[in-house]
Amino acid sequence: MAKTHQRNPLDPWVRLATAAVDTFVRFGQVHPLPAPFPHEMADRAGVFVSIKKAGQLRGCIGTFAPTQPNVAQEIIANAIKSASEDPRFPPIDETELADLSLSVDILSEPEACTQSELDPTRFGVIVQRGWRRGLLLPDLEGVDSVEDQIAIAKSKAGIAPHEPVSLSRFTVERHA
Repeated sequence: MAKTHQRNPLDPWVRLATAAVDTFVRFGQVHPLPAPFPHEMADRAGVFVSIKKAGQLRGCIGTFAPTQPNVAQEIIANAIKSASEDPRFPPIDETELADLSLSVDILSEPEACTQSELDPTRFGVIVQRGWRRGLLLPDLEGVDSVEDQIAIAKSKAGIAPHEPVSLSRFTVERHA
């Protein structure tokens, strides 16, 4: 199961993601790095930022491997992309900010696995066939089986249900 931190408005990961969305939506600017810089955000990791409005997904963008120098910058970049670049939704506007809730998932390094080594409540999955790749986070509502998890990840990657894929799994530290 995803390790989830209790709801806490002082959670530094969620606070940073929220500030990044707010700064970008209100002013069109990138939120600065926190100062003092928290040592727990100095590492590098893949990060997903999910945005919900009234309990419904409103944006979710992330990276399974780090693309930024540290987790703080990864959170800021992916929070902005979740608010403005998720192709499933229009960009978030200022009137929505008060109604949003965010979560931040810090991903472990993916490891190759077999289907029998997956558990959708504990592990996220990455499916890959050639250059096409799809990812699904763990412990998502409505994803109750490994087969569902793989099928959704394949669909996200544009991989047909019958096509074979290589599998990788990862865990997340979820901040909500």
